[in-house]
Amino acid sequence: MTAAPPGASVEREVAWLLGAPLDLAGFWAWAEAEPALAALREPLAGYRPPLVPDRWEMLVTSITAQQVSLHSAFAVRSRLVERFGKQHQHAWEFPTRERIAQATEGEIREVGFSSRKAEYVIGLARGDLDLAALGLLSDSQVIEAITAQRGLGRWTADWFLGRALGRPDAWPAGDLGVRKAVSFFYGSGRDLDEAEVRDVGERFGSWRNIACHMLLAGARSHG
Repeated sequence: MTAAPPGASVEREVAWLLGAPLDLAGFWAWAEAEPALAALREPLAGYRPPLVPDRWEMLVTSITAQQVSLHSAFAVRSRLVERFGKQHQHAWEFPTRERIAQATEGEIREVGFSSRKAEYVIGLARGDLDLAALGLLSDSQVIEAITAQRGLGRWTADWFLGRALGRPDAWPAGDLGVRKAVSFFYGSGRDLDEAEVRDVGERFGSWRNIACHMLLAGARSHG
């Protein structure tokens, strides 16, 4: 007996995860007039920036990543998933918003969250932020809605726009990695501050989101 084909919802989620909605052909055609980006076309051929299909998971992930190393954030998330998520045959399912809402702050701290971050996660889970409705809002409204939550700031809002909603104008200028990447390609040998990085973003117009991912990948390829 053959397995049933995946449903349309699964196909959409996988396509989103693989960055299928991003117009890379259009981006690279536009980037021909942008020397730094044009030089990345060949080394990044085939690279498609991934998007995030689970909005709840992304916001929780952003809280775990605050002011710690990526290694530490990953370790804490792994313990959270194993404690509150659902185990399938080969992987764990990220804990649902409803499951975290039922947890206590003490239980969240037990997996490695600080007291403050435990408050943030519990508050987000029990709050009234409508994650599905965020996709219907303008960029500025999304930023306002997310930054109104305790523990979530502009850094989270900008990345949410870019990776959870796939908005073309998303430009997380406050992200340290983005600042380093933009400085590498456009800083003429010096580190740019957040305001300067936002100014650089203006040259990319509505290709900012893809440009951000390509500059990050390009900077990594240069070590």
